[in-house]
Amino acid sequence: MAMTLLAGPANAGKVALLLERYLAALAREPFLIVPNRSDVDRVERELLASCGALLGGEIGTFDDLFRRLARDGGEHRPVATDAQRALIVRRALARARLNGWTRSARFAGFADALSSALGELESGLVEPGELEGDLAGLYGEYRAELDRLGLWDRDLERSAAAERLAGELGAWEGRPVFAYGFEDLTGAQWALLEALAGRAEVTVSLPYEPGRPAFASLERTAADLSELARPRIEELPPRPEVRPPALAHLERTLFSAKTGAEGPVVDGALRFFEGAGRRGTLERVAEELLALIRGGTPPEEIALVCPRVERYRAPLETALGSLRVPYAIEGRIRFDQTEFGRALLSLLRFAWQGGGRGLLYGFLRSPYSGIARASVDWIEGRLRGRAVETGERTEEETMRLRDGHPLPPLELLRKAETPLAALRDLSRFMLRAAHGLESPPVGEESRQDLRAFEALTRLVDELEGWLALGGSLTPDEIVAALERAQVRAGGNQGGASGRVDVVDLLRARTRRYEIVFVLGLEEGTLPRRGETSPFLDEETARELDSRLRRSRLAKPDPVTRDRYLFYTACTRATRRLYLVREAANDEGGPREPSPFWDEVRGLFSEDEVRRATTRRPLSALTWPVEQAPTERERLRALASLISVDQEAARSLAQANGWERQLDRALGAFERPTRLTHPLVLEELRAKTNFGVTELETFADCSSIWFVDRVVGPRTIDQVVDPRLRGQVAHSALHKFFVGVPKRLGVEKVGPDQLDGALEFLGECLSEAMAGVRMELTDLQRRELEQGLLRDLEAFVRDESASELQLVPRRFEVSFGSERSPQELQRGLDLGTFTLSGKIDRIDLDPFSARGIVQDYKSGKTAHSAAQIESELKLQIPLYMLVLRDLVGIEPLGGIYRALSGKRDARGLLRAEAKEDGVPGFSRNDYLDEEAFWGQVERAEELARGFVGRIRGGDVQHDPKGGDCPPWCELWRMCRVNRA
Repeated sequence: MAMTLLAGPANAGKVALLLERYLAALAREPFLIVPNRSDVDRVERELLASCGALLGGEIGTFDDLFRRLARDGGEHRPVATDAQRALIVRRALARARLNGWTRSARFAGFADALSSALGELESGLVEPGELEGDLAGLYGEYRAELDRLGLWDRDLERSAAAERLAGELGAWEGRPVFAYGFEDLTGAQWALLEALAGRAEVTVSLPYEPGRPAFASLERTAADLSELARPRIEELPPRPEVRPPALAHLERTLFSAKTGAEGPVVDGALRFFEGAGRRGTLERVAEELLALIRGGTPPEEIALVCPRVERYRAPLETALGSLRVPYAIEGRIRFDQTEFGRALLSLLRFAWQGGGRGLLYGFLRSPYSGIARASVDWIEGRLRGRAVETGERTEEETMRLRDGHPLPPLELLRKAETPLAALRDLSRFMLRAAHGLESPPVGEESRQDLRAFEALTRLVDELEGWLALGGSLTPDEIVAALERAQVRAGGNQGGASGRVDVVDLLRARTRRYEIVFVLGLEEGTLPRRGETSPFLDEETARELDSRLRRSRLAKPDPVTRDRYLFYTACTRATRRLYLVREAANDEGGPREPSPFWDEVRGLFSEDEVRRATTRRPLSALTWPVEQAPTERERLRALASLISVDQEAARSLAQANGWERQLDRALGAFERPTRLTHPLVLEELRAKTNFGVTELETFADCSSIWFVDRVVGPRTIDQVVDPRLRGQVAHSALHKFFVGVPKRLGVEKVGPDQLDGALEFLGECLSEAMAGVRMELTDLQRRELEQGLLRDLEAFVRDESASELQLVPRRFEVSFGSERSPQELQRGLDLGTFTLSGKIDRIDLDPFSARGIVQDYKSGKTAHSAAQIESELKLQIPLYMLVLRDLVGIEPLGGIYRALSGKRDARGLLRAEAKEDGVPGFSRNDYLDEEAFWGQVERAEELARGFVGRIRGGDVQHDPKGGDCPPWCELWRMCRVNRA
């Protein structure tokens, strides 16, 4: 008995020869070892296609063989599942002395990294006694925990199988063994092959050619297998005739040739794609995929090879899904990456981990809650409008808004006898709610839900097995186990066809396709950065290999490993190979190409490479009309075409019935802004009362006025913003100044009353905070209250030191509304309309009917007299007319009082009152009588003009100063083309 090694480059026919010999040995019940579980079905189909029937033999993975050998022995133990193993590692950590790792062990990733390192040690047949230091202690504690539970893990089962095969003559019946697709053998796999080679005929296929840089990472494996197989080594020559000349040249010269002068004509067998941004690049790939499929290439004969599938999953869903390219991502995804898993975990985190409103409503909005989406949105809108966030208040208010009805999913969780029983009940409820009971679920989304449900059921079984072993489980541990659970993705498995394969570099190396796209050829993406274990670094692994010989823990250099995997990916195509890279990121910044990209381009002449290269710049937002793959993209291309050829675009639109869509697209940023609907104009003409702040808004921009005052959009979420801060500040100051005479016995706060005034101010602020209906967190409440207290105390100190002899007498003076005092309800009459508003404070001369207006500003800005006119501020000038004509007080001026920052006091004042009643303000704000009343009259005329425009529906894009203010968030609705 001995080993036979079949070696040679890619496409030399090694695997085909190995499978022929497997078929020839069917009468002896051979065992064929393939790399992955998905390869079992694929190889069976290939063999059936060649021989018609398989009446003997067995096909499986290394793990299938390990499992059979271990379980046929007399001392087999139950094998811990992945979920159970994670719990065992955590229990071992709780028992072990961590020494310098105590702080790190608090993080969840510590246990996962340790679990991975222990798996590597066990796969290398390393025992705890062969290690030193803290890792030896943790490893020993883990093994002791397994012994206490009477379990093996999967790696111990492999080790037991290899030991049994090496020590028992009857462990293997002499059946021939065939293996392929293994380049990096673990210690356990090597021990198994070595033992099998002494008991049976073993044939191994290895892609390898001595001296070629592409195979540098396989040198150790090739040397060990050659030593074991000698002299039965069959080196197969290359077969360039089985591939197009360009691909054959690529296979023979990749990473070896230094110049492309001798390269053959590419002739369509090799293409280079360069795009800007990941989405733009993948959209170019999707366009090509669609063209290939429409041209007759079966989708299952096309593969997208990614360095890491996980990083491409979301952009692939966007790019391929928008063009309806059928595709399947092979492998496994995390449970929380499925819709079913996300919804379930949201509810568990809310119910078991004290989550807030976002988690509960993340579940309720899903189709798995059994509650109508409209009802959920209505309730959540009211909770968000009051800033209800905490879990307890969220549930309480939700039940109240549902007329006292509890939420069925939460009731299921809380009524179940155990958390695991609750999981089972909840998962069944979710499937019923999403898919009903009348018909079986169909479609890929339904199948994904069923796969997630299957993974959940399997995990619950494993966790129940853990409890049966005497373990314990907390809700947090159950949630952590769910987060780590793996769900089978919907790849082209079990004979499924009709979808493009999306695979990683490792899975691609044993496949064959007509068309292959290799993605990620940018620097930093491929070759990939190496990942090292914090417990088992490369130096330690090499030291163990040199000392133990059998462990095989040291990994090949990451760059040489990726060089080999890239070589295999490039040799998978039988007809055409596409190499794809992002030449720029999404912001337009250049990205350097991968050295592998340059290696391939260097194998061919510059002219051939230039002809084979297709670029899609960041500015290419649309396809040419004739190439657009979908109607939506054709419409976008048409809108782009009209800027360069209006006649052709109009003709195409007319021929295809797209005139309306084209007109809407062209008018998106050039629509008429003037209001024209008769009912709207009738309502505006009939309006007789206008707010002063409303007219100021119109002065800022008539489009802002229209959107804010007529359309009236409101945000769902109530947040702590400047508006709320201003409301609380106004309320507190109102309570303070109204209560000062009674509390302090004076009408105006002076230095002698300052201490009592500050104490009273704190009480007023607390009372104002109590009136806030928004549910604030403790941090938000403290931040808001302390910030306001600091600013308002400084404001009152300024008041006590002020030279102003006027006394605060009237507060929150409303005019022009039904809530105003009787004498002020008519508002300020300006002939064809009246004005309404509210004056924050009026300070009066104790000995005459003279006074000034004070308007609080919660920010840092107070406007001077010149700014009031230049920036079209109407409040202070128009309030002068209100004071004179409506309240019956001679106006001496008006000032803005900033409540924060430097707390400036600026405004519009009469110069004659500077020494008689209103001293102490900026000299530039004092105007003589003509200038003062002239500015008031100009403000009155502005108000008349704005009212006339409003009544005429004259809405324009006319922001003050010509540019949209940076604080405006309404530009999306008014459709101003804004950078």
